Amino acid sequence: MSTTDLPPRETHPSGAHYLSMQASPEFQELRRTLRRFVFPTTAFFLIWYATYVLLGAFAHDFMAITVWGNINVGLLIGLGQFVTTFLITGLYVRFANRELDPRAEAIRTEMEGAAK
Repeated sequence: MSTTDLPPRETHPSGAHYLSMQASPEFQELRRTLRRFVFPTTAFFLIWYATYVLLGAFAHDFMAITVWGNINVGLLIGLGQFVTTFLITGLYVRFANRELDPRAEAIRTEMEGAAK
């Protein structure tokens, strides 16, 4: 097999290209967009989870209030943690598909074009 039979060697962006892209307005806007979603959502969930833990540790009577049959407030809040996790995951996937992925794809395309 001769060297002419080999597929063309892929070229990759240099370190300078990556640094240049990192400083670009497009990349900075992508980071800002991500942070505007992730930081408040993370803060909300951590506060929600800490509240559940603190109620479980210090508000036994409140958590033991019977809602229906053997189901109490503590069980409902605990199940709410799972629901919240799935809800946040779904919201993030929708947000990423609409807001982040198109911008990231444009940056990747630009980087690949600069490497050629």
